[in-house]
Amino acid sequence: MSARWQVRWRLTAPLAAEVGGEGSAPEQDRALVAEARRVLRLEARAVSDLEDRLGPEFVRACRLIHRAEGRVIVSGIGKSGHVARKLAATLTSTGTPAIFLHPVEGLHGDMGIVGREDVAILISKSGDTPETEGLIAYLSRMGVPIIALTGRRDSPLARHAQACLDCSVAEEACPMDLAPTSSTTAALAMGDALALVVLQLKGFREEDFAVLHPGGALGRKLTLRVADVMVSDAPWLGTEASVRACIVPLAEQRGTVAIVDADRRVVGVLTAGDLTRLMERDPDFLNRPVAEVMTRDPKVAHPEELGSAAVHRMERHGIMALPVKAEDGRLLGMVHLHDLLRAGAA
Repeated sequence: MSARWQVRWRLTAPLAAEVGGEGSAPEQDRALVAEARRVLRLEARAVSDLEDRLGPEFVRACRLIHRAEGRVIVSGIGKSGHVARKLAATLTSTGTPAIFLHPVEGLHGDMGIVGREDVAILISKSGDTPETEGLIAYLSRMGVPIIALTGRRDSPLARHAQACLDCSVAEEACPMDLAPTSSTTAALAMGDALALVVLQLKGFREEDFAVLHPGGALGRKLTLRVADVMVSDAPWLGTEASVRACIVPLAEQRGTVAIVDADRRVVGVLTAGDLTRLMERDPDFLNRPVAEVMTRDPKVAHPEELGSAAVHRMERHGIMALPVKAEDGRLLGMVHLHDLLRAGAA
């Protein structure tokens, strides 16, 4: 019995068997873990082996995608089709418009989505299926460049491709070496490499990513501005006010009040913590002018800065709120840490 089939026999032995009385069989549990490790090793090796194959063909593929004036048409059938769908989604979300084309549906009317300015990525382990042949013929007549992700460099797909990326694997992780496992993992990784290198060629930035993902947590983090969250009608006090006048605003504004000069420029803040420390050392603290006890030159925020930047500054300095000021120093409002966190700024 081969080692592969010995593993299969151990996995299919009755799992309810008991060794030494109660509980599951330790030997079978170890066999399950050992098999999972074997799968992961094979798939990791399949991806690792791709690195040494990268070269001029990969560069040519990246250039074809980058220079295409149309869309990227991504196609594959079976498990390769699932990889193709994922690659189309990754390209689209990183600034390269792409669409999945099912090869069978394509041969029955859906080829109309293909334009002469497009570029095609075809994924096939064998590179030699009837569906792929029909697709290659149509794309070639249209003059659409083909990028092949295949396990056979001598296949019809590889011969007709303007760039062929070798995604071959030594063996599938399937115990019978049949179900596409290592090969689909390799194709998936190669597709990611293509998409992310093209992303850099295009100069795609975090801000661009946020525009394409406005509903997600990352989109909010990259687009949320301080002005979107700040309290614009927050009360403030002048430098001539007494500490007594701060009591109510401190309670209303969750422990931080901005202090401004005659031109309403921010000159300081008074916090609940300042007030507590003042109470401990000065019995007459209520009659003190705020100008004597405030924190001068406080940390501030600006309305157009990212909320995530304000969160970072507050967490770094242990601050719960920041005055928001205009370019000329005038107070515009107050932004609170909890409001930023609730809005998804971090």
